Amino acid sequence: MVQAPAVEAALGRLTAALEMLEAAVERRFEADRTTLELEEEVARIADDRSRLGQSLDQEKARGNLLEETNREVSRRLVAAMESIRSVLDAHGG
Repeated sequence: MVQAPAVEAALGRLTAALEMLEAAVERRFEADRTTLELEEEVARIADDRSRLGQSLDQEKARGNLLEETNREVSRRLVAAMESIRSVLDAHGG
């Protein structure tokens, strides 16, 4: 029965090794899960950035259109004021 303690010791080492392996596998699964979550977050951020870029481009175009419209309105107001002045000047106003 000298072998029984040696077998028990070997089984104990095997059990410890299996527990360490299970822990390592669990850590790996957790790392993979974390990596996947980070990749998904990066994808969401990239989508948000793309949408924000498109929105910014649209707002810039809208701002340019408003500036052009403002210049046209200003030009027309100046023309209208000049017409009113000339009418008033012509009629002694």
